[in-house]
Amino acid sequence: MSRINLLEQVNLEAVLAKAMSRGGEYADIFAEEKTTTLIEIEAERVERLVQGSRSGAGVRTIHDHRVAYSYTDSVEKSSLLDCAFVASRAVKGGKSVNSPAKAGAWRNERMKVLEPPSLVSIPDKLEILWKAEKAARKADKRIVQVRVLFSDQTRSIAVADSGGGRTADSSTYIVFYVIAVAGDESGIQVAHEALGGNSGMEIFKERGPEELAVRAALRAAAALEARPAPAGAMPVVLSSEAGGTMVHEAVGHGLEADLAEQGLSVYQDMIGQRVGSDLVTVVDDATLPGKRGSFNFDDEGTPAQRTVLVEKGILKTFMYDYRMAAKTGSQSTGNGRRESYMYPPIARMTNTIIEPGQSDPASILKSVDKGLLVLRMGGGEVNTVNGDFVFEVEEGYMIEAGEKGEPVRGATLTGNGPRVLMDIDMVGSDLGFGIGTCGKDGQGAPVSDAQPTLRIPEIIVGGRLEE
Repeated sequence: MSRINLLEQVNLEAVLAKAMSRGGEYADIFAEEKTTTLIEIEAERVERLVQGSRSGAGVRTIHDHRVAYSYTDSVEKSSLLDCAFVASRAVKGGKSVNSPAKAGAWRNERMKVLEPPSLVSIPDKLEILWKAEKAARKADKRIVQVRVLFSDQTRSIAVADSGGGRTADSSTYIVFYVIAVAGDESGIQVAHEALGGNSGMEIFKERGPEELAVRAALRAAAALEARPAPAGAMPVVLSSEAGGTMVHEAVGHGLEADLAEQGLSVYQDMIGQRVGSDLVTVVDDATLPGKRGSFNFDDEGTPAQRTVLVEKGILKTFMYDYRMAAKTGSQSTGNGRRESYMYPPIARMTNTIIEPGQSDPASILKSVDKGLLVLRMGGGEVNTVNGDFVFEVEEGYMIEAGEKGEPVRGATLTGNGPRVLMDIDMVGSDLGFGIGTCGKDGQGAPVSDAQPTLRIPEIIVGGRLEE
């Protein structure tokens, strides 16, 4: 098991003083240790089986809101002093000063895991994947390819800053992913299922690997028989089963403080203004037990928080890391995250959610005479500057007289994030989660997102024009 405190043997005050020896308003040390297992099955063979550990640390100095960062693959004092020297030299116009760092008491935490994956052997983990792979192939004779991936990771971090902050945290992450490919004379179709969280093997009590594999296979096979989606403007019901791709991509990134401050967000300068209908409340919540974006402390040592970003349609705040909070006169919201010790932290989402409303999900479907029901979202792109987005629909159905109709394929949703938030006129009482690894500035971070069933009165659906 990874160590809970990687910096307990280091003279932290000496390292931090060196980092600020030429000036600067703030400095910190971030140490990390990761132990990872990754297994992938594809084409009926073990494609990858990787195990390993890696540790290291970085030193950051902030001067005039600019960051200097240096890292090392060691947590020894001598290596950290070298990093601190490099970071200090980046202070523009700096000169030797005496900048003693404050000492503080450690806050040590560990996320609770009921069934640690480290106690499960590699053969037993492989057996889980093989059972899922076989279940997917047996689900439908048209399944031509199955890919199954399993990953577990234990990550321990420790953060010490010049203000006396001392925090250590340890988390365990599980990811299970199935991609099923179905094919016949009409072509091929792909579907996926994913499960993951800040959890141990107990996560499979939520949904079993074989169940996930069968669902992916049946959805891929069903898509072979689906007709092309019609194109045009129409009502769309986004089921909670679709997860929160919409809120993450079309809304969430635009609410990260660094993008707003750089003028790269459609939501810049809109605090206190209406950005959605009064039915829409958006939160970012790293305190949710077991979710993939949850933790005790962020990668700057700030405690996990629940942050209300949009309340009943009114923009309340952005997601801040330490640097952006200091630059704008705000407080960190616990959103300072990084991929590893090789990167400085930036403002990132955790678990981003459109809060449930009051409408019965079934009544939302019945309220639409003709439109599109989206049960599963695919990939997409968003322009954070203006909020325009395009998303693929992996599983969709026509709505006919308030009922789920025939399946369609090849649908896309094209719209504008702020406009969609304003247009939403029914919000369900349910809530469905999705998971992912969010990319930003070349860094990946584990996240989840969620939404209830939503009704959008009109949005552009891309597909085939009907004659």
